[in-house]
Amino acid sequence: MTDDFARLVRLRDDLKAWALDHAFPVWWEIGADKVQGGFFEKIALDGTPVEAPRRARVQPRQIYSYAVAGLLGWDGPWKQALEHGLDFYLSKYRRPDGFMRTLVASDGSPLDDKVDLYDQAFGLFGLAMASSVLPERADLPALATSLRDALYATLKHPIAGFEESVPRSLPLLSNPHMHLFEASLAWVEAGGDPQWRAMADEIAELALSKFIDPKSGGLREYYDGDWNPAPGVDGRIIEPGHQFEWAWLLLRWGKLAGRDDAIAAALRMIAIGDGPGVDPARGVAIFALLDDMSVHDDIARLWAQTEQIKAGVLAAQVTGDARWWTTAANGAEALTKYFDVPVKGLWRDKLRADGTFVDEAAPASSFYHIVCAILELDRAVKAMS
Repeated sequence: MTDDFARLVRLRDDLKAWALDHAFPVWWEIGADKVQGGFFEKIALDGTPVEAPRRARVQPRQIYSYAVAGLLGWDGPWKQALEHGLDFYLSKYRRPDGFMRTLVASDGSPLDDKVDLYDQAFGLFGLAMASSVLPERADLPALATSLRDALYATLKHPIAGFEESVPRSLPLLSNPHMHLFEASLAWVEAGGDPQWRAMADEIAELALSKFIDPKSGGLREYYDGDWNPAPGVDGRIIEPGHQFEWAWLLLRWGKLAGRDDAIAAALRMIAIGDGPGVDPARGVAIFALLDDMSVHDDIARLWAQTEQIKAGVLAAQVTGDARWWTTAANGAEALTKYFDVPVKGLWRDKLRADGTFVDEAAPASSFYHIVCAILELDRAVKAMS
């Protein structure tokens, strides 16, 4: 094995120990609201929970995270934490029509009943992972199927994919489709019905035909109502973190579907994320480029580093090319920079160009990114051992 693979194994050991010994305990003991239910949105860096309205996209991320805690071998009450999240999520966010509302107060009372595509995607994803580790919960596949059917009945786009909301709002976005792709693949792996595979196929084809710029190979963020790039600078934005994240998904789908074109597109996106998408001075993936690969936003978010890990390890496994272990190891090295905080198990989120971090509470929304990367890394290392 290469030196970078050996480096990756050491980083896997460190990251897994950090999660099992610190992060899972902290986000259960402090991050779960034992009085009103669900999970807090943030924990301040001094270790106190931050009270705030609770977004629909965060609760299923925490549900996912504690399902992964069980898979990674956490000896704490991962099932209790998972069910704690499920109880609050399913009782407080579900609308009578099967969709998930966007926002509730700490006590679970509705604050915003809007149906947002991104929120529905995370609902489907959280339910998939919960179902895979709680096979006795026969209600979860049924709930997910009901939500998926509501999407097709209400938000289906006439060309492909889905609208953002009803009534229509523009621009259309690739990002919610990425998480729907993630959710549909998770349900395929969990043994869901054939419609999950059909959804995955449709989103993959939409990405290959519309989202990816044929000139640069980068995947764009914003579109008009017919899936053309949005006018102005928005239509030129390419996020390095999303190049990695889409690549990870397209590699999985390409292998499943026997599609070499999807694998080639994914590798091209990783090269963008790993090349112009990384600031060599800080050694981190930045937030946004333009389609000519110039820097658009040089802040470096934590989540982009986790996606670099996932893309690198899967590219190495799919292609057998050892250079992708370097990509993954660099991503893991970058991620550890964000963990230098007073309370172990918390993190920073935004690294500025001058090398300083924005002083803010640790967002719960990052946990899913972190634990997914650790799970993928752990599986890859074990597969190679």
